[in-house]
Amino acid sequence: MNELFELKTPHSAEAEQAVIGSMLIDSSCIPDVVQKARSEDFYLEPNRDIFDTIFNMFSYSRTIDPITVLDQMRVRGVARDNSQNYLMELMQVTPTAANVMKYVDILREMSLMRALSKVGSDITNMVSEGAGEADAMLEAAERKIYALRQGRTIGGLLKISNVISDVYNQIAENTKNGANMPGLSTGLSDLDSRILGLNKGELVLIASRPGMGKTSIALNIALHVAKTSKKSVAIFSLEMAREQLAVRLLAGQSLIDSQKLLTGRLSTPEWERLNEAASVVSETNILIDDNPTLSVADMNSQCRRLDDLGLVVIDYLQLMQSAGSGRNYAAESRTQAVSDMSRMLKVMAKELNVPVICLSQLSRANESRQDKRPLLSDLRESGAIEQDADIVIGLYREGYYSRECENPNAAEAIVLKNRHGETGTIDLMWLPEYTTYVSAEKHHSDENY
Repeated sequence: MNELFELKTPHSAEAEQAVIGSMLIDSSCIPDVVQKARSEDFYLEPNRDIFDTIFNMFSYSRTIDPITVLDQMRVRGVARDNSQNYLMELMQVTPTAANVMKYVDILREMSLMRALSKVGSDITNMVSEGAGEADAMLEAAERKIYALRQGRTIGGLLKISNVISDVYNQIAENTKNGANMPGLSTGLSDLDSRILGLNKGELVLIASRPGMGKTSIALNIALHVAKTSKKSVAIFSLEMAREQLAVRLLAGQSLIDSQKLLTGRLSTPEWERLNEAASVVSETNILIDDNPTLSVADMNSQCRRLDDLGLVVIDYLQLMQSAGSGRNYAAESRTQAVSDMSRMLKVMAKELNVPVICLSQLSRANESRQDKRPLLSDLRESGAIEQDADIVIGLYREGYYSRECENPNAAEAIVLKNRHGETGTIDLMWLPEYTTYVSAEKHHSDENY
């Protein structure tokens, strides 16, 4: 019975043997193999045990050959009576190590087919058991399929050696590329230095009072990421229309007064700048959805279908519909609804493996204080927002409250929470005519120039 089940389960014993045989024949191919193959890709347990042993030895830079591998298998307690003969057999049945990555491709193909079969069974069981409403089941099914497409699994225990390998490879990649920070640049150098850029799987909250410019700074960041990384950037605007966002993007890129853009009263040089800005913005892969009734599930579903997604921007949290979880919030507090949505946004960031910037309103609590700079406690319907967010940035301008202040356009990005290190204040400059934020130092150097 077990043999019949094994025959029906997608796998290739020949490919598994050829991959391990190649690693034993030529240890120089091991770095390439371990970068693409994982322990769970091996269906047959003896092959999986040998791969795990070689992987462990490679992680510790130990010499790898049939004798040392057999010895380490005995140390690890996975050696069998026929292990010595089996290792010799693997080397004999492998035609050449030159084709090892072809064997790995077959290995991965079979592994994906097994995972797909399991997901199909899970979805069938979920439907037959009636586990929730149809929308909730569809969301769960999409999540499972998307995880497979990304080469990941949802949940389940993963060996620390695999995690260490991924982290090590990422550090090595950053070193090779001369990266000063692991995340995507916001375009504001001082802010980048403080939060180490926008990192994969992180939820970044930008909060302020209405009219402070949180939409503007989010658009600045989105455009910079789209231009420099060449990745797709998804913007979900629940407040402003696509056309309004486009005008702001053009004003910031062309440095033309947004009021002039709306009236069309432009000089010849300004038309030239506008044409150039329109070309630059059009060449990016920024995508905008201005549907005001979107839920987190709707956004997540759209983002799963995007190729090479780099960043998601949501404007703004308090306008979002209940999180698409099928729950009825009519009799519940709005705080609970917003808390659930913030939790789903964090889950979305982890699942999509991209940074998610979500804008949020501040309550009026700060206006009753003498120092009106935002605090974490000022988040409206805060609930779990400050817990779910990896980074919280509050925007503050003295000129917002008093136009008679010395420099009404001086601004501050106050890092209220930072999982990467210290909190603190970053000086910025608000350029209202272009609806854009720039680094304070950059603004001063441009003026001097």
